[in-house]
Amino acid sequence: MAVILSLGLFYSCDYLDVVPDNIPVLDHAFANRLEAERYLFTCYSYIPDQTNPSANIALCGADEMWTNRRKENDGLRVAQGLQQINAPLVNYWEGSRGASVNLYNGIRDCNIFLEVLEDRNRIPDLRESERTRWISEVKFLKAYYYFYLFRMYGPVVIVDENLPIDASPSEVRVKRQSIDSVVNFVNRLYNEALPGLPVNNTRLPNPQDELGRITQTIVLAMKARLWVYAASPLFNGDDDFKNIQDKDGMHLFPQSFEQAKWDSARIACQVALEAAEAAGIRAYTFPNTNSIEVPEQILELTIRNSFAEDEWEKNSEIIWGLSGRRAYDLQRRAAARFDPKDPRNNNAAWDELNPPIQITDLYYTKNGVPITEDKFWNSGKRTTGLNDVVRIDSSYKYHLKADYSVIARHIEREPRFYANLAFDGSIWYMDNSADPYTFVITARADGQQTALGANDFSATGYWPKKLVNYKFAFRDDRGFECREYPWPEMRLPDLWLLYAEALCQSNQLDEAIQYIDKVRTKAGLKGVKESWDAYAIDAARSKYARKDGLMEIIKQERAIELMFEGSRYWDLRRWRDLAVLNQTIQGWDINQVLPATYYRPKPLWEQSFSLRDYFSPIREEALIINPNLVQNPGW
Repeated sequence: MAVILSLGLFYSCDYLDVVPDNIPVLDHAFANRLEAERYLFTCYSYIPDQTNPSANIALCGADEMWTNRRKENDGLRVAQGLQQINAPLVNYWEGSRGASVNLYNGIRDCNIFLEVLEDRNRIPDLRESERTRWISEVKFLKAYYYFYLFRMYGPVVIVDENLPIDASPSEVRVKRQSIDSVVNFVNRLYNEALPGLPVNNTRLPNPQDELGRITQTIVLAMKARLWVYAASPLFNGDDDFKNIQDKDGMHLFPQSFEQAKWDSARIACQVALEAAEAAGIRAYTFPNTNSIEVPEQILELTIRNSFAEDEWEKNSEIIWGLSGRRAYDLQRRAAARFDPKDPRNNNAAWDELNPPIQITDLYYTKNGVPITEDKFWNSGKRTTGLNDVVRIDSSYKYHLKADYSVIARHIEREPRFYANLAFDGSIWYMDNSADPYTFVITARADGQQTALGANDFSATGYWPKKLVNYKFAFRDDRGFECREYPWPEMRLPDLWLLYAEALCQSNQLDEAIQYIDKVRTKAGLKGVKESWDAYAIDAARSKYARKDGLMEIIKQERAIELMFEGSRYWDLRRWRDLAVLNQTIQGWDINQVLPATYYRPKPLWEQSFSLRDYFSPIREEALIINPNLVQNPGW
């Protein structure tokens, strides 16, 4: 069988889209161990670029980010309702319109690799232990690519073995498989991959050469994510999708809800957490090498760097970091120009990714409850309204610029609000700033972060500070230093909250609260029960004692803890909650100088989502080429 291969180089598991050779003969690609290893890393190279806002549909495809550069961002075009069937945006089915790879090409290369390596007569200089491990890695990658397609398209085509080159037209015209078939197929591949993998790469002889490669802990965590998705409303007996059939009358979605799927999710999460604990995965703490003495600063840097820590061995809560997908341009897109009048900033910080007002309202008050449920914000005991402008005194000096006017909704908020967001009057801790490691954002029209040119400014008045490593530095020679970090595809708090959700859906509410509280403790908040008992309005006091109420808490906790990590886009879909995105995207009136006029919400876009937006469309021409395919509902 003759194939054309795109081989990727791989240095310390930095899987790069580099093509050194085009080798037309399969035997040459597996002539020896070295060539086989190159093909292994080609299989890794299909992992989508999660740091690219166009390639990662979840970064800008919901309501967490907005930008002035809308035409350059295919993910944001999805958020604007511009998805279409002639040339679908972020098309991972075929690898076009923003998608960084063609995932079916990746699956094809995984199939080739598995076919060759499972023949023990091939590659005689390959040790059996390596063969077993490499097969396991590629089985996982194949499963992960199918999972990626599954959550984007729902029922997908499964090609477990590549079709022969002389396959008939009828064999080539494959059909989409049902949701349950896809889930069970991915689960089987995860199970097959598990035994041949190391528990934890850090315990291997050369851990620096292993970063990003698949471990048992990664497999179990991704299996937990798979089953939580499978059990979620969109994939578990949803009435709007259960009548969708292929052209032979086969139902593509489950016909009824199955509680057993939540049982499977709960067990999978428990097993994954036990494996993570055994592998040494634990909550991150900022390594205070700068001798910072202020607890508020240490907590903020702990929260920020639990996502953006550039030194892999120091980030103890990463379960799976994508070493070949490192955040470089993403940081520049997220960073603010600390002085836009200084030309040295022009090629460093781009002011490009900007959270809207409504996403910032998801963060709790300092009391650890929603702003709509905190009795000290809503009962009249608070003398200042949320939209009033107040003068900041020194009591807020670790978060806000003293003797400066800000809107009241920016004071007395939880630690993650100040760690993850930058805005007018906020403090931005950076390693290369003057003591005490702070820059100050002044975003009004006469401030340092005012508009520069047609696009170089925040569209909303906010920046996602969370995405920027605290060592991002502007140099005196007008250059800059960007400390790249691996994209955290799975962090421990994500797994905690998946387990909490599965426990809640299994009516184990007290146990679920224990895992929510792990996230809250890390964020500097009191536990759920203590916070709601002490600070919630009467109507919300018993919220955590009801299954539906606790699910609301879990949803908001996921939105806050995983904000800007590409979780919300997928969560809102699997929960069947897209209706919350039918809203007006708003920012502050950034061209104003006075606080009273700057802090006026300014409409930027009217979002509108419907049933069709739960799944991406398949390109219309692909349906013509393969008439056995059916389109996703609504397209």
